[in-house]
Amino acid sequence: MRVWTIAMSLAAGMLGQSVAAQTQYDVTITRTDFNIPHITSESWGGVGYGVAYAYAQDNICMLAEEFATVAGTRSLHFGPQEKSVLGFSEVDNLASDVFYRSQIDLDTLRAGWSGQSSRTQELVDGYIAGYNRFLRDTALKDLPEACRSQAWVKPITRDDMLRLSEKQMLLASSLALAPGIAGAAPPSSEVARSAPESAGQTAMMAHAFEPHEDLKFGSNGWAFGAEATKDGRGLLIGNPHFPWEGPARFWQLHVTGPDNYDVMGVGIAGTPIPTLGFNRDVAWTHTVTAARHFTLYALVLSPDDPTVYMVDGEPVKMTARDVSVPMPDGAAPVIRTLYSTQFGPVVTVPGTPMAWSGAMAFALRDANSGNQRAIGTWLGIGMARNVGEIEATISKTLGIPWVNTIAADRDGNALHADITAVPNVSADMAQLCATPFSGMVADRVILLDGTRSACDWRKGDATAANNLLPASDQASRTRRDYVTNSNDSYWISNPRNPYRQLSPILGKFERELSLRTRSNFIETEAALAAGKFDHAAAKQLVFGNKSLAGDMVLEPVLDLCAGQQGMEAACSALAQWDGKFEADSRGAYLFATLWEKIRQNKGLWQVGFDAADPINTPRDFVVTGANADTALTALAEAAGDLEKAGIVLDAPWGEVLAVRLADRNIALHGGPGVAGVLNMQRGRPVDGGMVPQHGSSYIQIVSFDDDGPVADAILSYSQSTDPASPHFADQTELYAAKQWHRLPFAPAEIEAQQMGDPIRIEE
Repeated sequence: MRVWTIAMSLAAGMLGQSVAAQTQYDVTITRTDFNIPHITSESWGGVGYGVAYAYAQDNICMLAEEFATVAGTRSLHFGPQEKSVLGFSEVDNLASDVFYRSQIDLDTLRAGWSGQSSRTQELVDGYIAGYNRFLRDTALKDLPEACRSQAWVKPITRDDMLRLSEKQMLLASSLALAPGIAGAAPPSSEVARSAPESAGQTAMMAHAFEPHEDLKFGSNGWAFGAEATKDGRGLLIGNPHFPWEGPARFWQLHVTGPDNYDVMGVGIAGTPIPTLGFNRDVAWTHTVTAARHFTLYALVLSPDDPTVYMVDGEPVKMTARDVSVPMPDGAAPVIRTLYSTQFGPVVTVPGTPMAWSGAMAFALRDANSGNQRAIGTWLGIGMARNVGEIEATISKTLGIPWVNTIAADRDGNALHADITAVPNVSADMAQLCATPFSGMVADRVILLDGTRSACDWRKGDATAANNLLPASDQASRTRRDYVTNSNDSYWISNPRNPYRQLSPILGKFERELSLRTRSNFIETEAALAAGKFDHAAAKQLVFGNKSLAGDMVLEPVLDLCAGQQGMEAACSALAQWDGKFEADSRGAYLFATLWEKIRQNKGLWQVGFDAADPINTPRDFVVTGANADTALTALAEAAGDLEKAGIVLDAPWGEVLAVRLADRNIALHGGPGVAGVLNMQRGRPVDGGMVPQHGSSYIQIVSFDDDGPVADAILSYSQSTDPASPHFADQTELYAAKQWHRLPFAPAEIEAQQMGDPIRIEE
């Protein structure tokens, strides 16, 4: 009998092991106020599984379309002539497909996959399984209207995730020049074979690769240390400026996983863990860095063949690749031939000296191409216990693609680290490898000599990947008062302690700061003068909505208005403006339109920029001569622009910038970053005004008490992109009213805000 008892026990144990082995993913999803998911699993695969499932519940159409985009199938599904956003430019779908099909190297990415940690691999594979599980659970006919019964909504594979990750790594670097890569073609025989010579041509060259200031990703981030806070612990403010539309929108989540991983924050489409947020001991945010993550190479071409370039005096044939893009309705695919070099793909800007001519071409090399270290880096950040461990993680991996890291910990330390994946190009190398044209574009891009193999990026044994600048040569500092960044370079993150000069690949040194950066320092210092920081002071700082441009320009322009015939209406409307971009600020749009017309004029200021006083210079608006005449003319033109658009001159800002729903408008606050508004909001024109396009998104204020993090936050555009969802605009209403949500982190807090029953899914 005892033998059978033992046998049955063994059989039961084996049966249990078999059942357990069949359950690869097991996760619980609990939703709290504003539909924030709290995802709990004992495995990394389960974490990815739950994150993908919850994300698809909120944003399936947007994510499915993004998978179609990075696969290069927009032409097939949406038509080749329809428009989409590629980098920072609106292009036709065919150009988008050509770029993704030519520049995402799946063979290299697949090879790199084998080198990823088991945690990363499990997270990504779990994400794939969770997304596909959602599609199995939800019939195509039951999806939101935007993608209901669409052929482009389909299960994904690892290749889809590799493509999406690669796109995100390039998002704020070479993707900005993607149209120039997709459109690069050898010149015709009629093209003149001459290099740029005139001053006008060189100015065009400089402009060709200079994104408009308001089109760049932005952000503000502050970390306050023990000397600047009321409780003597760290406090963080995160105010990233990201798109209100598309897959770069943030989405809130809380992940509790293995190895004591417990992190709350946000991610974007396809990220299996929070990429900025907080744990029990540290909080962090990111701002887009001023470092250059790619270089251009100037190539001298063979006089006999524009697809042959010269290196060390020897001809090198470009590599030609035919890219086939499938077309709709059974039409034949479109074939494009693109060219690449040892320095990267050829890039062109037709109609400028940066065009591919018979004499010269330009190649682009991106440090984030093939960067598969980011997820592992954010895992390390999420498991850090202090800012020193965050700094060590990003320094070791060099996996952060294109953002500063700003962090505070419960011990009262504040970190600003401008450590990212940048080319290993020192100041000496940039000078030795300069071309006759490098100085003309130096403010925006590092242009190197492609005629010399010695000008290839330096190899570094100490870096996580060859050819990247070591962290020891980048900028990082930890302080006990505060650090902040609003997208200017590493040079100043605390006015009391400017950084030493580093390689120009890391951005400008001792150069004029943006008005938003200057406003940041002015407002931060004023707040500290009034007392040490807590949540209330942080909320006032981040939503102050003051305009530094208004402080500097409004009164002088109103003085110029006195006695001006025919200007009474415009001057009267401008006089009503309170200098802020609050929802009820009258005349704000008139000023914003005026400022856009004059802000880049020469001779605007009496006192020029002074590197010894960068916060307060340039200043003092010129109120005489040509500048005065120009300002009055610009004001008259601005008034005319508003009248043509059907907007009254003294319209409240919130009537101009609003979320426009079927049954109501939500008036917004926040304004143009170029006008020195910290709470940046940029809109795109629609009938009757603007709708938000880019600006303050996930705003978090995080401090620490004895039990854990204390976090107030708001997601300005809400969790869901489905207009039918009750969570399409619920946090937008909160943002508009300047109200905050105390985030639930501890189990008791989660239980208090719980919405409905948790769901458990397994596979």
